[in-house]
Amino acid sequence: MAGIFGLFDYTKEGPGVSKNAPKKHTFFNFFEVFFRNFWKFISINLLHSIISLPILTNGIAAVGITNITRNTAREKHTFGISDFIDTIKKNWKQALAVGIINVLIYAVLIFDLFFFYPINTTFATVAIGIVLAMLLVFTLMNYYIWTLMITFNYTIKQIYKNSFKFVFLNFWKSLLCFVAIILVYAVYAIIPILFVKFADFIIAVEIIIYLATFPCFKYLLVQFCTFPAIKKFIIDPYYEQNPDLDIQKRLDLGLEVDGYSNTSDFEDF
Repeated sequence: MAGIFGLFDYTKEGPGVSKNAPKKHTFFNFFEVFFRNFWKFISINLLHSIISLPILTNGIAAVGITNITRNTAREKHTFGISDFIDTIKKNWKQALAVGIINVLIYAVLIFDLFFFYPINTTFATVAIGIVLAMLLVFTLMNYYIWTLMITFNYTIKQIYKNSFKFVFLNFWKSLLCFVAIILVYAVYAIIPILFVKFADFIIAVEIIIYLATFPCFKYLLVQFCTFPAIKKFIIDPYYEQNPDLDIQKRLDLGLEVDGYSNTSDFEDF
């Protein structure tokens, strides 16, 4: 069945959260959701790491883990690996193409940094600043790309265009998400330095912990920071004009629908 959430079968039932339950602060809610699903996430993390190991297939792994963490963040039940694989089957062509495009863009930007860095001129300094800004913006765009891909019937051009817009529509939360992820990387880098005598052992342990925990941690954090903006700027305005469409699909995604405990395609906004 086509539509806003038509890429997936949301007829599977699972536990949700009571509509009348008191809302918790986002910070505490994030960690509660993460640790509640910790053991289920381990298998998803490992599968994501295996699929994304060839860097060009990173996009395929990204759509699978994005579906799991998006639904988890919305307090909707998921079937773990089966939903992960099902998402890949339905999105692999677009995900593969976008993943390859992303690798090429990052390669060009990083090459530019290395090219301009040794040049001691004002022009080179300005160029480095521009490239760093482009790297930041493109990284923040990637917080939206995969959710837009699996949630809406967008072309690749629309995915990139709308992801770029969301960077600025939701800039401070996107930046906060970026800083939080960088801090986690920093902790991983600093610990072996602090315990240099055991550095080899610590690095080995860190790799295991990283592969088993970090991918879902990162993507779940991204969902907490970005999905509210997607809901605010795309989903809510659309259904204010079309209140009777996609009732069940909206309920399945954890969106409130007045009067409830058709299909549609969102265009470029």
